[in-house]
Amino acid sequence: MGSQADFPPIRACIFDMDGLLLDTEDLYTKCVNIILERFGRPNLPWAIKARLQGRPGPQANKIFSEWAQLPITPEEYMAENAALQRKVFPSAAPLPGVEKLLADLDKTSKDASRRVHVALATSSHAANFKLKTDHLTDFFSVFPQERRVLGDDTRVEPGRGKPLPDIFLLALKTINDTLPEGEAPIKPEECLVFEDSVPGVEAGRRAGMRVIWCPHPGLKKEYTGREDEVLAGRTFEAGAVDLHQVGEIGDGWAEYRETLEDFPYERYGIVVPS
Repeated sequence: MGSQADFPPIRACIFDMDGLLLDTEDLYTKCVNIILERFGRPNLPWAIKARLQGRPGPQANKIFSEWAQLPITPEEYMAENAALQRKVFPSAAPLPGVEKLLADLDKTSKDASRRVHVALATSSHAANFKLKTDHLTDFFSVFPQERRVLGDDTRVEPGRGKPLPDIFLLALKTINDTLPEGEAPIKPEECLVFEDSVPGVEAGRRAGMRVIWCPHPGLKKEYTGREDEVLAGRTFEAGAVDLHQVGEIGDGWAEYRETLEDFPYERYGIVVPS
C-alpha cells in the first residue's frame, strides 16, 4: 500500500450530498417503502438500494422498476414518490461531524499557502436539492454557487453520471476556473472526494482523485468482505469500460471511515488554523 508520504497535500475537497453531508438515505427508503407496502411488496433491501445510490435519477429508476415490478407506470411511481419526498426532505439534517469538517476547511481559506477549496457534486436535481437544503442555507454557504454541480447540470453529458467520473472532474474545473489570481491549478491527485455510495467511490477513483468512503451502516454491511474492492473502485459499477481508470487493491488512494467526526487532517496534508 502506498504511504501517505507518496501523495501531495490535498488542496481541494469535493463532497457528495445525500447520505454523506445529509441524513437523507433513510428518508428516501421511508418514501419508497410506503409505496411498496401499498402494493403488498417487500421493503426495499440494501442489496437493491446499494445499486440506486449515487446514480442519476433515470438510471436509478430503471433499476428500481425492474426489481419492484409495481402495477403502476414508472411515471405514476415517480409522481407518488416525489409527493412523499416533498413532505419529508425539509426535515433532512447534517450527519455527525460534517458541520465541524466544513467549518474547519473554511478556516483554511485565511491562509493562501494552505488554502483548501471545496465543491459540491451531487446526483440530486435542482428541485430536490432545494427541498433538502432551503432550511440549511447557512450550512451550505461554504459551497459557492459556482462550485455546486447538481444532477441535472447541463455540463454533464446525459448518461455520464456516477459511477463515471465526469461530475467530479467538472467540480474540479469549477474550482480551477475560480481560483484566486496566482494560485496554480489543482490536479486530480490533489483532490479528496467524500462519498457514501459505491458508484460514487468508483467515480472518484476514475477521476484520478483520492476518496473517503463513509457509507450508511446498512450499505457497509452489504459489502462486508468486499471493502477493498470498493476502495479501489473495482466493483465495476460502470461495467468493463476504461479499466485504466480504476485503482488497484490496497493502493492507498481511498480510505473507509465510519463517520466524518474527528477527521485526520494531517494524514492529507491539511492544516487547519487554530
